[in-house]
Order: sequence, then C-alpha cells, then structure tokens
Amino acid sequence: MTITTRLVLDILKPHRPNALDFVRQILLRNDIHRVRLNLAEMDEKTETVLLHLEGTDIDYEDLVETIARMGGVVHSIDEVEVREAADARSEAD
Repeated sequence: MTITTRLVLDILKPHRPNALDFVRQILLRNDIHRVRLNLAEMDEKTETVLLHLEGTDIDYEDLVETIARMGGVVHSIDEVEVREAADARSEAD
C-alpha cells in the first residue's frame, strides 16, 4: 500500500476566498499538516497559485473536492511524493 505525503498543485482560483482563508480551509483537513501557497499570476477575476502540501496520507480526490468547493480548479500536479505505508509508519516511530 502507498501513501501520498507531498504534493505541489497548480491551481486556478477566484480572488475570494483570499489566499489566507483558502489555505486555512485546506489545513483543516486531517490528512494535511503543512500548506504553503505561492501566487504565480493574477488577473481581474482569478489567481493562479502553486500549492505546496505535506501530510500523512493525502486523499487527492477529496482535496480536489475541497478546492472546488472554494471555486478553484486543479490545472496540474507539478510534484508528488508517494511512499510505502510501512516506510511512513517506521519513520513515525
């Protein structure tokens, strides 16, 4: 079994929620413990952001739904780190 521990996503989002509220909503998820957002581009209605996520076992499909509920769309997965579940457990011990 594998687990996803790190993702970098290219996301298109509206100006609202702002970056701080957007990141806070994502951080409320139990499987994510660190989030960093970098603004890449901005126009009148949208922002393109790079979202750097670290977690214990990130549920990608649920994450995409969380982003969609805030009006965002994932354009691409730019970076991913996946581990064997046993490796992750031994690091936690």
